[in-house]
Amino acid sequence: MTYRPSDDWQYDVPTSGSKRLPPAPRSVESLSHQGYSFEAAIADLIDNSIDAGATKVVISFLRDGDRLVSLLIIDDGRGMDEAGLDVAMTVGGQSEYAPDALGHFGAGLKAASLSHADSFSVISRTKRSPSAGRRLLTSAAQTDFTCDIVDARYCQDLVDRYDGVIEWHGTIVRWDGVRAFQTVTTGQTDRFLMEALHKLETHIGLHFHRFLSRDDFHIDVVVEDVHTREELSHDGIEPIDPFGYRVPGRKGYPRVFTAPIEKVGDLPMTAHIWPPKSGLVSFKGIGPVAERQGFYIYRNDRLVQAGGWNNTRAPETHHSLARVAVDLPSFDNDVFSLTVKKDGVEVTPAFARGLEKAADAEGTTFGTFLKEAEATYRDAARRTSEVKRPEVIPPGKGLDPKLKRTLKDELPQDDTEQSIAFRWESLPADQLFSIDRAEHVVRLNKKYRQAFSGDRRGGSNDAPVLKATLYMLLEKNFRMGRSSAQRDDEMALWNSVLLSAAHCEIARYESGADGQD
Repeated sequence: MTYRPSDDWQYDVPTSGSKRLPPAPRSVESLSHQGYSFEAAIADLIDNSIDAGATKVVISFLRDGDRLVSLLIIDDGRGMDEAGLDVAMTVGGQSEYAPDALGHFGAGLKAASLSHADSFSVISRTKRSPSAGRRLLTSAAQTDFTCDIVDARYCQDLVDRYDGVIEWHGTIVRWDGVRAFQTVTTGQTDRFLMEALHKLETHIGLHFHRFLSRDDFHIDVVVEDVHTREELSHDGIEPIDPFGYRVPGRKGYPRVFTAPIEKVGDLPMTAHIWPPKSGLVSFKGIGPVAERQGFYIYRNDRLVQAGGWNNTRAPETHHSLARVAVDLPSFDNDVFSLTVKKDGVEVTPAFARGLEKAADAEGTTFGTFLKEAEATYRDAARRTSEVKRPEVIPPGKGLDPKLKRTLKDELPQDDTEQSIAFRWESLPADQLFSIDRAEHVVRLNKKYRQAFSGDRRGGSNDAPVLKATLYMLLEKNFRMGRSSAQRDDEMALWNSVLLSAAHCEIARYESGADGQD
């Protein structure tokens, strides 16, 4: 359109042609500064695994003595051939996603990886194509978008190394030069891992809790000796349901409210009121309670926002018990937009207007829900009689993840203390257990392992009943430091009784007793 100068306002900006401006190589640098936390970056890679149909995902920290050298994310998804790898390594390479996909922008793999590693590689195989790989170095990508082709023999060797996860198809994402690993000083690797794994398990357990609740999907975290391939620790991530209370805080909840949203339609929202002063991890263990009130927004069953009122109201302590589950519409719309890091949802004023009109089937308004959540909080605050359990040293390695989750739900944890581990070792025949206060270890006599495990192979997390009992009995011995005659006598008593029980179990096992009188 030819521009004719005029005093009138130009409602359309006149143009005189167009030209192509390809992205500068430096745009890769902007990808690496998206502000991903370590755990959010790994969550973005898990999204890709789920989109590829994976049922198993393993996050493996590779350790060389006192150093952490690499991080791997391994899955048994469909995998990619050479062409698929090229698309995956191209910024914005995938232009279309299925309606139920977790991927959205086509930049997550690159942005998440380059935010934390100097280089990352993707090794993959499909049912019909051999193992292949690509590597992206931050320095090379910033220069001219160069992507390296990984040696095919190495690709197959790496896939073979993890044949317990990858059988006929799957993908491995490898991070090298992980910047967080480079900050770990000598002698601090164990503490770094303890803190990093706790944050990772909490974040992944929360944001993927709907997937982890399914019987056919698992995410494990492993620390692996890079030379011997020995698993130094192996824990399954348990789901953390932000609505996982046992009894609601108020009768009549949860309750479904429907908000009429312009250009979207009726949006169901399930409102919950938590029981006051809950000690469950899913209430107080996912961040400051005041920050976790508000909307929990899901996109295709993946949690993309954990709390907050999206500027529809200010957070208030009196609403700490109020949480609302919202599933985003499956179709694209102009009201809800996902952040690149999938850690929040931006909304237009249409959402606030719809919220003002939200009501349940009986006509109760959303505002009434907030008042009832506030009343529940205030009623509990007026009560003075409350049993407070003392903080305990956290349970550590050797305990089943579900058991650890229950212990953390029921007992306040002192996270400044080194956790208590359980190990099967050689001990004198007259001892079922001993404790090492300096190392924070309960040593179990491996001679009696079968008495508590039978023919079942539970790995290092076996015998949960025995270990739970000993944790409850012995935790105070670690907390109180030095021994005393009274505590030593208690341990001798417990050793004697439990040892006798172990002999009874072995005798019944050997005689084939079935427990009937």
